[in-house]
Amino acid sequence: MNNLKRVIWEDGEYDYAAAYGFVPNIKAYLHEDGEIRDCMMVVPGGGYCMVVPPEGEHIAKEFYNRGMNCFVLTYTTDITMSVPLREQPFKDASRAIRYIRKNSEEFKINPDRLFISGFSAGGHVCGMVCTHYEDLKDENPKYKDVSNRPTAAILGYPVITAGEYTHIYSIQALLGKNPTAEELDYYSVEKNVTKDTPPCFLWQTVTDDLVPVENTYLMAESLRKNGVLYAQYAFPRGFHGLSLPNKEFFDGMFGDPYTFEQVNQAIEHVRNYTAVNVSQERHDELMIQFFGNKEGKEIPGEEKTPPASPEYPEGMFDDILLWPELATVFLKFL
Repeated sequence: MNNLKRVIWEDGEYDYAAAYGFVPNIKAYLHEDGEIRDCMMVVPGGGYCMVVPPEGEHIAKEFYNRGMNCFVLTYTTDITMSVPLREQPFKDASRAIRYIRKNSEEFKINPDRLFISGFSAGGHVCGMVCTHYEDLKDENPKYKDVSNRPTAAILGYPVITAGEYTHIYSIQALLGKNPTAEELDYYSVEKNVTKDTPPCFLWQTVTDDLVPVENTYLMAESLRKNGVLYAQYAFPRGFHGLSLPNKEFFDGMFGDPYTFEQVNQAIEHVRNYTAVNVSQERHDELMIQFFGNKEGKEIPGEEKTPPASPEYPEGMFDDILLWPELATVFLKFL
């Protein structure tokens, strides 16, 4: 397997104020037999505060094993919630799609079968690209004529709406605490579906405890009204963030947590009081979250014990484990 990593923005193109040296990138999971394959770009969630590992490599390897060449996108987030992200995560995803397509010969992918798979806030990233791809222009001559429209999208327990059923902290990270009505409409994916929106495969659990299941119902209804091909699965039980709930998931076997690059760098700046626009209250919250004390001090001789993973409930989520197969069949006939 070829695991190359590529930064997607060139020098001088990327200037997000709270990046702290991070530049959005893609990591590949490529077959090395030279065969041209379908492509899956995986976009993890994390409430726009981080890009979480359980929805990255864990998913990329699933579709790799199903014969695709895959990528994981690490896009712009803000753990401090102090610099509104606005369109930056969508610009990252748009550029990543163009980058992969432009280099399709090197990556051995069929540029006409480039799919994206997003989870939670990553599902919102994917939904925004699907509905606003024409707005996401690229000024770099290398890419401006390369299509950023995905062939189709898989949206797992996605944040869709900025309205009644939203995940408020995701929208706050994007727009700040006082967005306008026009902004909320623009960032509500379901309100921007057209007949040209790519086909979508939607799945979520009815008992999702963080992003209400109404998000997928709103998206499905909008797709239906606009004549866009879609499939929707509402599984009867399960908590938010289940990703692919097999034994590896419950054992925490997600590979190298490379998607935490921006978070790790941001936390060091917060600890050193060199972060951008971070209040003392948010500083203290993050220090307690990451170090267990407001000062952000490492306590000598004390090792941080990671939280224990829940025991694998064998058989409990057998229905949810079917979603990659269902999605593969859906994509097969596009």
